Amino acid sequence: MATPAEVRKSTPVFEEARYLNTGASGPSPRPVVERAQETIERHEWESAADPGPYPYAFGVYEDARADAASFIGAEAHEIALTQSTTDGINRIAGAMEWESGDVIVRTDLEHPAGILPWERLERRGCEVRIARTTDGRIDRDAYRDAVADAKLVCLSALTWNYGTHLPVEELVADAHDAGARVLVDAVQVPGQCDVDVGEWGADAVAMASHKWMLGLWGGGFLYVNEDVVEELHPGQIGYRSVEESGAEEYELKDGAARFEIGTTNPAPYAALSESIDILESVGLDTIEAHIDDLARRFVDGVPEGRLVSPHQPESGLVTVRVDDPDATVERLREEYDVIVRSLPAPEGAVRASLHVYNNESDVERLLEGLTEIGW
Repeated sequence: MATPAEVRKSTPVFEEARYLNTGASGPSPRPVVERAQETIERHEWESAADPGPYPYAFGVYEDARADAASFIGAEAHEIALTQSTTDGINRIAGAMEWESGDVIVRTDLEHPAGILPWERLERRGCEVRIARTTDGRIDRDAYRDAVADAKLVCLSALTWNYGTHLPVEELVADAHDAGARVLVDAVQVPGQCDVDVGEWGADAVAMASHKWMLGLWGGGFLYVNEDVVEELHPGQIGYRSVEESGAEEYELKDGAARFEIGTTNPAPYAALSESIDILESVGLDTIEAHIDDLARRFVDGVPEGRLVSPHQPESGLVTVRVDDPDATVERLREEYDVIVRSLPAPEGAVRASLHVYNNESDVERLLEGLTEIGW
């Protein structure tokens, strides 16, 4: 599978609809689902006799850990396998020692995954500060003021509502200068953009494979910088968190694996490895160029005053204003077989997600529908 057209052909949803909502969940190509199905069969039937369900599953876990690490520029021991981005964020939140008055900073662009854990800590006496943004851009001076005495900063690498990239490396440096740790929500990045977590310098980065990576629900992963992992004691532990589960006194595993807890289905992680193989066979450079071309075509067709995302697209997430978002989404689905989504913020917005398996005709159909329905 070496071209965007071949990825599209292998993704059955395009036989029925023009799917433009990968920013929510990316439908998987057949080989990804087939790999998951094969893994379930081998785990449930064949491995029971040899090598055993646990050794088989742990082999899948380790392969996925290595594949994910290579894909984002990390070391294998810096990767924990989770179920989702929200799961990864919560594991970091639960691993830090919190006291009343501790300051947490987040941006006003965060998904609920980057909001709710801090609201819980706020109820326990922590202070949550919100770094304000405008049109998907952050005010660096205001941000520096906000993080001046913070314990943790949580921010998105790629904003889910504007499709803009935050200057992660610079924001991490500002936070570190102030003595704060940084947790990045990067779920919108891997699969559509090349990413090197080492360049960001963040303490932890939470991701999942079910969006732009074209994997399955349940295949999340968490990067934890090897220089800080020993400072973190997971709030929940199990046999996968410790060196020896039967010891009188437990000893946490070295590295990010200490954040893994117990028995999980190996299939989403086998699918994660398969999805990485597909993305790499096409090439991230090819994918980025393909996405950029489609995003520019869409932006060029948007009437003046309706574009919310940048006029020079930064990603495959492109948001526009319409008079009635929910009705527009429904009519696009029913009358034009186009799948997009409305957003809770900014107000009156609909978002299209353009990925490797989309093509020019998808963009043309979307613009046709928006024009005929009426912006």
